[in-house]
Amino acid sequence: MTTSTPLLLTLAAEAERKSAEVTNWPGRIAWVIGLALFVALVYWLMREGWKWRSTLQGDVAELPQAPEELGEPKLTMSGRYHGSTEAGRWLDRIVAHGLGTRSRAELTLTDAGLVVGRPGATDFFVPAGKLREARLDKGIAGKVLTEGGLLVVTWELGERLIDSGFRSDRSAEHADWVTAINHMTAQHHQQTEGAR
Repeated sequence: MTTSTPLLLTLAAEAERKSAEVTNWPGRIAWVIGLALFVALVYWLMREGWKWRSTLQGDVAELPQAPEELGEPKLTMSGRYHGSTEAGRWLDRIVAHGLGTRSRAELTLTDAGLVVGRPGATDFFVPAGKLREARLDKGIAGKVLTEGGLLVVTWELGERLIDSGFRSDRSAEHADWVTAINHMTAQHHQQTEGAR
């Protein structure tokens, strides 16, 4: 018994020392506050960068307004709008006039052009004469999908060519949209050439 007593006393003292450790609450609170301030700073910098980019793109022309009479819809699509970039520069996002805001989208293609309805964001309209082409792609400014997972429509806004990326809720529809838009642009080009 006496030989185990020092061992028991040592174990009891060790257990008491371990249980006596107290959490350093002021240190933890300081770390949490510091992390929250860091996240707030990063968010503020991102917001300022977005505003600065919008200021740099102040020369982007105003978005055209849809005419009152659009005609019968050729195609409609529900899905997502993933953003717009300078044509051919898939990382150069355009944020002016709300074009940088991702959102749900309802697309309608008529003889008048392409109507992009965006709940909670700015709607826009692309007149048929300003459509240049449509293609299937895999990425646009911050969104990368599988090959052909994105419908990219190239159109003219003022002096700029713009690529706008959309993804349908049913991606099998993308091919029909490419065919229809490219057919419209070819017809418009032939009419323009014929008028000259």
